Amino acid sequence: MPESSPRGIPESAEAYPTGAAPGGTAAHSMRRGGGHSAGSYLVDNLRALWGRAYVRVVGTNRELSWLFFDTVLPVLGVVAYVYIYRSIKAPEVFVGYVILGGAISAYWLHVLWGMGSTFYFDKQSGQLELFFVAPISRMAILGGMAFGGMVQTTVRAAGALILGSLAFGVKYRTDALGLLVVGFLVTLIALYGLGMVFASLFLLHGREAWHLSNLLQEPIFLLCGFYFPVRALGFWAAALAGVVPLTLGLDALRQLAFADAGMGLLPAGVEVAINAGLAVLYLVGAALALAHMERIAKREGRLTMRWQ
Repeated sequence: MPESSPRGIPESAEAYPTGAAPGGTAAHSMRRGGGHSAGSYLVDNLRALWGRAYVRVVGTNRELSWLFFDTVLPVLGVVAYVYIYRSIKAPEVFVGYVILGGAISAYWLHVLWGMGSTFYFDKQSGQLELFFVAPISRMAILGGMAFGGMVQTTVRAAGALILGSLAFGVKYRTDALGLLVVGFLVTLIALYGLGMVFASLFLLHGREAWHLSNLLQEPIFLLCGFYFPVRALGFWAAALAGVVPLTLGLDALRQLAFADAGMGLLPAGVEVAINAGLAVLYLVGAALALAHMERIAKREGRLTMRWQ
């Protein structure tokens, strides 16, 4: 008989049918003679990743009214900053800073509401249990959410960036395009790695996930310098804000995108390298947070704190 928790939840994966253990792995399946190989386990996880991403890559773009409002309204939100800079006769490059920051801010909103809060909403709708009994890695599920979210948000951010740039005549440099693309991708990986950490922590420690998302929304707009060069905060305050990958990522993109940018916190290459380190750190942290959440689910049959 397998060991059981006081609530009758088996703790060992051996207690589950082949491939149905919450922490199901290829090794489990092969050991039990289920006919699964490491190759088929990889294929299953890739299919799970794509299945979770499909909703965001394809499904959300079917509703054209969402696409319109998610693209146009953010541009309206940054117009005020553009006119403020022009009214005080700030260098014209600040208009580009604002347009780029406004477009990039969409990623932070999506990480909070589309990544951090998703497990909580899945739990409320009864879907989370399906993720835990599926014989796949939970990292594949979060990876699919992240990939789909990147594509979904990029469509909207690119639309806002193009619209704002055309409306205000923003000019970009192209001689550092390669590093700019690398910096952008590294920043996204680090940012969504942070979102994957949030997904587990919000579920474990938050009764109302949206309160945490609201708490982290506006302050990060300020600390990351979405509408002004983050160097204006002072070196140490900006360095502290660097734990959010968008801080250094946006600063690097501004240095690489605008010809007369000279207000960077650190050299762009250094900021890209730091974000690469953060990407590794947050992805490892996400795996550890998921493992911790899974242990609680199997040992105690719960996914929130005891008093919740």
